[in-house]
Amino acid sequence: MPSPISASDAEFLLSAYERVYRIRQFEQTAFDLSTSKEPNIVGSVHLCAGQEAVPIGALAALEEQDRVIATYRGHGWALECGVSAEGLLAELCHKAAGVNGGRSGSALVTAPNDRFLGENSIVGAGGPIACGAAMAAMLEGANRVVAVTFGDGATSQGALHEAFVFAVSRKLPVIFVCENNGWSEMTPISRITKLDRLAKRAAGYGIQGVTINGIDPLAVRETFALARERAVSGEGPVFIECRVPRLWGHYNRDIEHYRPKQERQEAQTRDPLLWIEQRLCESAISSAVELELLRQRIDQEWAAVVEKVLALPAPDPETAKLHVVGPHRPVLANASEEATAEVKDLTYIQAVNEALKAELASNPNVVVYGEDVGHAGGIFGASRYLQREFGEERVFDTPIAEAAILGSAVGAALEGKRPIVEIMWADFLLVALDQIINQAANIRYLTQGRRTVPLVVRVQQGATPGSTAQHSQCLEAMLSHIPGLRVGLPATPQDAYSMLRAAVADDDPVIIIESRALYQIPTSVSLTQSAEPAFGATLRRSGQDVALVGWGTVLPLLEQAAADLEKIDISAAVLDLRWLAPLDWEAVCETVSACGGRVIVAHEANHTGGFGAEVIAGLMERLPPGSVRFSRIAAPDVRIPASPVLQEALLPSRRKIVDAAASLFRANAPQMEKENA
Repeated sequence: MPSPISASDAEFLLSAYERVYRIRQFEQTAFDLSTSKEPNIVGSVHLCAGQEAVPIGALAALEEQDRVIATYRGHGWALECGVSAEGLLAELCHKAAGVNGGRSGSALVTAPNDRFLGENSIVGAGGPIACGAAMAAMLEGANRVVAVTFGDGATSQGALHEAFVFAVSRKLPVIFVCENNGWSEMTPISRITKLDRLAKRAAGYGIQGVTINGIDPLAVRETFALARERAVSGEGPVFIECRVPRLWGHYNRDIEHYRPKQERQEAQTRDPLLWIEQRLCESAISSAVELELLRQRIDQEWAAVVEKVLALPAPDPETAKLHVVGPHRPVLANASEEATAEVKDLTYIQAVNEALKAELASNPNVVVYGEDVGHAGGIFGASRYLQREFGEERVFDTPIAEAAILGSAVGAALEGKRPIVEIMWADFLLVALDQIINQAANIRYLTQGRRTVPLVVRVQQGATPGSTAQHSQCLEAMLSHIPGLRVGLPATPQDAYSMLRAAVADDDPVIIIESRALYQIPTSVSLTQSAEPAFGATLRRSGQDVALVGWGTVLPLLEQAAADLEKIDISAAVLDLRWLAPLDWEAVCETVSACGGRVIVAHEANHTGGFGAEVIAGLMERLPPGSVRFSRIAAPDVRIPASPVLQEALLPSRRKIVDAAASLFRANAPQMEKENA
């Protein structure tokens, strides 16, 4: 005999049955529309049949202010978080009225309301983002938790393990939810790990873990209520493993040729819809006839919704390019501020410190963190003494976990914070690029500008004597290739200050790439309070014979080369691009045109695929045919050695720039003057 059910639990169980049926109905429609001969839903669709009781029980225990981040099998979570079934289906059908305007599709429904921060189609990637959202709750003193879901296979992902470490280190109110359906896509989880319970993995991190029956919404609700109480009381994260069946394939067109027939049949016996129906009937809460009538009513309501969605218009093709990044903020001239701004003699790295200090002092939403950033003040001293002045809540150290650092910045930015995170070396970005490229850069576009992620990532790059191939790469071309990111490379202490402040003020994710080789160069810095836009090149020197174009580390070399060229009667302009994404094409074209179309582009990055090639190609597209004469100065396509002697043979130099510019001018000046006559 089943255990007695209280009146309140009976009411909840009956509601849960209806909710499970509505989610199942939604998923069946998505399956049908994506597998028909002429599908209304194109692409892969990952459906949650068998897992519906987990979001239903969880959301019954969580509070309205709590947040949810789901895996790509997250339609049930979205619906339970209040996302409109009509809007969600319209999104899957790629309609303009979809919750993301057709931009996200099935697997990446993004931030459609405050409660549901969205799905994630990268396995395990939601964990670090959840940490950031939970960190924002702690900073606000809010009574709020973040639940993040993932499948059993995701427990092998490094980013998720970094999230466990990060959450424990700061006792974050995160509920890690493993929906274990026994299959890591098409491989049984039993072949991956020999643990009988995946929740046991949590113990190794100091996280309380529990395994429950995920088809019982009552058990799910009670477990989540206890987990929430523990998380908000300051005891740290919780790991809940929900055992669920996988009733359908991994995705909509999965014929499950790899799956034993007996295992599929056994899964059907654990269908939460049948399990709840049996409990309702055995406890005389309802009957098979009453439940059949309920299903018929829901079917009629849903049929009308589907008909309406299918009749909706597709997105306007003219909108496809919108909402990649926000508009440039206008430059507000303020002569009085310029006149009264404090001026200090600072090195480049000291200017960075001043910018961080100014942002922390002026904006309570700014937090600064990274490896060794807090107590020690950063390996290069960029954040020295800031923790002492602003406290450990706003300036703090993190585990050595780049995916967690970057992902938490995404989550915190989604919750209204303005995180400034340091990645010690640009080379270290490569172990965690997912959180920048697949997460941060996507959100404005996918939400059609309704949500943004105003985060700043500080890194330094380039070769210095003794640096190795893993501590000397220049990655600006790769990062500038990604739509949705702003990328800036300060070349002077003034720009180290001004561009960092511009980055913090901007509403898009910004990568500030500093030059380690320039860190100790001093100059006068004006500590203005209003931020400039995160955009725009600067003409460092006027000229008419040849344009020297570069950014970051090479700028001093270009200025020195221009002085040398002047001695041999060649007038060289020096243009500091500063911001590579978006690029100030107006300034580039104007400068090169003023120099008769002759241009030298120099950068420390390798020659092939370097951003200099993009500058040259862009000039040829924008200026009259045949008017551009150019040369590129770059490191050859080799790794960077530690030896100073070998480095000098490879890297751009003052002499190489002078020789290239002189050769270009002498070879092209007479011909171009004749052509232009």
